[in-house]
Amino acid sequence: MNTKKQPLFIAFSSQKGGVGKSTFTTLLASILHYRLGYNIAVFDSDFPQHSLMKMKTRDLTMVMENQHLKKLAYKQFTTINKKAYPIIQHKAENILESAQEFSEISSIPIDIIFFDLPGTVNSPGILKALAGMKHIFTPITADRLVMESTLVFTQLLQDVLMKKGETSLKSIHLFWNQVDGRESTPLYKIYNDLIHQLGLNLMESQIKNSTRFRKESEENTKTVFRSTLLPADENLMKACRLDLFVNEFLKIIQI
Repeated sequence: MNTKKQPLFIAFSSQKGGVGKSTFTTLLASILHYRLGYNIAVFDSDFPQHSLMKMKTRDLTMVMENQHLKKLAYKQFTTINKKAYPIIQHKAENILESAQEFSEISSIPIDIIFFDLPGTVNSPGILKALAGMKHIFTPITADRLVMESTLVFTQLLQDVLMKKGETSLKSIHLFWNQVDGRESTPLYKIYNDLIHQLGLNLMESQIKNSTRFRKESEENTKTVFRSTLLPADENLMKACRLDLFVNEFLKIIQI
């Protein structure tokens, strides 16, 4: 009998590209693994981009070429005595079985496996993969097309898969990303009311709009935001309210 602790399967998922699912996968994985002490693994099945695999390659190059980041990385890895979390490239088909097998043969107990999944339901194996998650977090923006596709698909997952019991899903949570303070507050109220009317879960945390979500660190930077090797700088986290999101995220998953 396998008595090893079973990891939580979590995905940042969306049916629209460009809303931040890969970015939040990286941010949460790095914060939890390097700063908060959890053991994390990531499965990248977002074909054909595989942006997380590419990001790790870029991060390794940047750390080696930036003396300040090299010192930060050395200090971090000698202090926490942990390797970088693994990022495994895999097709969405049979990804659940591969993730389970990985956790069973891992020399350290894995707390969470994050999945970066394709952004279209037409991808082979995507519905099965989503149904195998414990929690799904979906970033949304105040854009009509984003909202329409997200609400329809989220309601499908909640009302069909979850209610029929054909899933491991415990919860699906929407959250506002790229919130611009200059945008109309009534617009967000209209969308919030609609989300509640549909019986969907909306997180209280709202991520403020920031260029940090859309670019890599500059060549000579001394701070890191989106990285697979280092956690986001705490001041940058507070500036976009990512710190509040992380706290709410941990309360939801109850790990």
